[in-house]
Amino acid sequence: MPILLAAAFFAQAATSPKKPEVKPPLSPGEIANTAPSSAWRTIPDDDILIFTLANGRKVIVQLAPSFAPRHVERMRALANAGWWDATSVYRVQDNYVAQWGDVTEKKKLPAGVADGGPAEYVRTGALPAVRMTRPDSFASIAGFDAAGWPVASDGKKSWLTHCYGMVGVARDLAPSVGSGSELYAVIGHAPRALDRNIALVGRVIEGIDALSSLERGTGKLGFYGDAQKPTPIVSARLASALPAADRPHFEYLSPGSPAFAKYLHARENREPPFFTVPAGGADICNVPVPVRRKT
Repeated sequence: MPILLAAAFFAQAATSPKKPEVKPPLSPGEIANTAPSSAWRTIPDDDILIFTLANGRKVIVQLAPSFAPRHVERMRALANAGWWDATSVYRVQDNYVAQWGDVTEKKKLPAGVADGGPAEYVRTGALPAVRMTRPDSFASIAGFDAAGWPVASDGKKSWLTHCYGMVGVARDLAPSVGSGSELYAVIGHAPRALDRNIALVGRVIEGIDALSSLERGTGKLGFYGDAQKPTPIVSARLASALPAADRPHFEYLSPGSPAFAKYLHARENREPPFFTVPAGGADICNVPVPVRRKT
């Protein structure tokens, strides 16, 4: 290249305006983390149940009284009576559930707590306030209600969905509906076939790894075998029963907020640079509602 031509070329390159930097889209987590305080709703202390395990770890459950009021009432009575103290996590089935309560089945239940009453598998109305873009495999409608719960519906009745971390009431064969003393948490792929067959009463909002990381049971259905030791439960208390200074406080991202709409869109439409083929939709259980501790 002639010297004069080369000089002109480099001079032009030096003076050419730089292309504006294209910032990558915010991830779902970044959208939640930057959501304004007005987008968050406080979880009542009476809806927070704290299980303390013998290894020092805590499993914190948010209760769902709007879907299972009778079962939640029983669970509050069990916690206030200290019934779960000295019980254990005695079943851990891989890719399915972790279950806890009285493995001996001999511990007397508090007055007013029994296996019976309404099943609370579904409720009338309560259609999702925010709907998923794609159809659900197990219901004609799926989305989230105003209180931040994952909900499926047939247009007349609604029910909570068995997503990762959801908590349900273990029961025997029908007509048993469970007393609320024996509980399980989903620690694997969402077992949605259980929807409308068992009462879901809440979700683990902190400490699900304390259950999902436990040794798997060697017995049938993941129950612990004779050579295995269940994980003892030291205590279970409602946050409302603790001294004010010791209560953990939590809040969830409101489905009615613009921030949640952005979060849901980002979950359903994962974008480049990592996602080269966006799915254009998501399963409801792939959209966990953000929950955080209040500071």
